[in-house]
Amino acid sequence: MALLNRPQGTPIRDVSRETVAQWPGLALAAAGVLAAWCVHRLVPAVPMLTASVVLGITVAHVPRLRVFVRGTARPGLSLAGRRLMRIGIVLLGLALGLDQVLRLGWATVAMVAAVVAATFFGTLWLGRRLGLPGDQPLLIATGYSICGASAIGAVSEVSGSDEEDVASSVALVTLCGTLAIAVLPLLQGPLGLSDPAFGRWVGASVHDVGQVVATAQTAGPGALGEAVLVKLMRVALLAPLVAAVAFSVRARRRGVRTASGRRPAPVPLFVAGFLAAAAVRATGVLPDAALQWAHTAQEVLLGAALFGLGSAVHLPTLARTGGRAAALGLGAWVVVAGVSYAGVLLTV
Repeated sequence: MALLNRPQGTPIRDVSRETVAQWPGLALAAAGVLAAWCVHRLVPAVPMLTASVVLGITVAHVPRLRVFVRGTARPGLSLAGRRLMRIGIVLLGLALGLDQVLRLGWATVAMVAAVVAATFFGTLWLGRRLGLPGDQPLLIATGYSICGASAIGAVSEVSGSDEEDVASSVALVTLCGTLAIAVLPLLQGPLGLSDPAFGRWVGASVHDVGQVVATAQTAGPGALGEAVLVKLMRVALLAPLVAAVAFSVRARRRGVRTASGRRPAPVPLFVAGFLAAAAVRATGVLPDAALQWAHTAQEVLLGAALFGLGSAVHLPTLARTGGRAAALGLGAWVVVAGVSYAGVLLTV
C-alpha cells in the first residue's frame, strides 16, 4: 500500500543494496580495530584509539589499497566514522563516575571548567586568525579542550562538518596527544610537580583518555588515579559543549530543515544518551562486569570510527594547510598546558 500511495517521481530507496554496499568498509574497519588492538598489546604505550587513526591514515595511502578505501569501502567507512562514533560516545558516559568526580572538590571542578573554556575559545580564536578552512578551528578547539577525537566526532555530528575537516582535525589532535606521552613526563621534575599534582596536570591537559593513562602511569598509581578523575571531569563537559554548538548551529540555520523534512533536534539524541548513561553509572546499579563489557564495546566502536575517519585523511591536502595547522596545534598545546599548570598550582 505504501508503494501504491507513493507520489509519482519519488525514488524508492533500496535499503538492501545500500546495506550490502556498506559491508566491505565495515569489514575493513573491523580488521583495522583488530590490528590496532594487536599494536596496543605489543606496545602498551600506544593507545588502541591512537593506533586506529594511524592505521586508517596508512591504508588510505598504500598504493594497492587506496583505490579500494576511497571507492568500494567508502560507504562503510563513512558509516563507521559517524554512526559507530555516536554509539561509542553514548557508552563513554558509562565511564563517567559523577560521585568520584565531585570528591575532588569544587575548586578542581572550577579549575577544569576554566581550562576547557580558555583552551576552547583561545584555540578557536587563533584558528580563525590563522585562516584555517572550514570547521577545522572549531573541531581542533573541541579536541584540545575536551577529549580528543571522540569530542571532535561528537561536535562534527551537530555542526555538519565536512568529513575531510573532521579527519584532518583528528589527525592533528592525535599527533599532539601522542607527543604528550613522551614530552610531559620529562617536565615533571623541572616543573616541581608531585606525583598527584602531575596526574592532575596530565588529566587537565592531555586530549584522549588513553593518552592520559599512558602519560600519567609513568608517575605511578597515585598520579594515574588523579589524572583519570580530572580527565573524566573534562569528559563531563562534552555534553554541554555539544549542546551549545547544536544551539548555535540551530540559530544560524533557523527555519532550515533536514533532508528528511524535519527540523534538527535542539539536543542531539546521542548527547541525551551520553547523559543518560552517566546518570545510570552514578546510580551504581550496574555490576562491574557490565561496565567492563561496555568499556570494551566503547573501545571497539570508537576504534572503528576513528579508523574510518583516519581513512578519509588525504595527506597532500593536509600538507597544504600543514604550516597553519601545526602552528594552531602548537599554540593550543601551549594554552592548555599553561592554563592547566597554573590551575593545578592554585588547587593543590
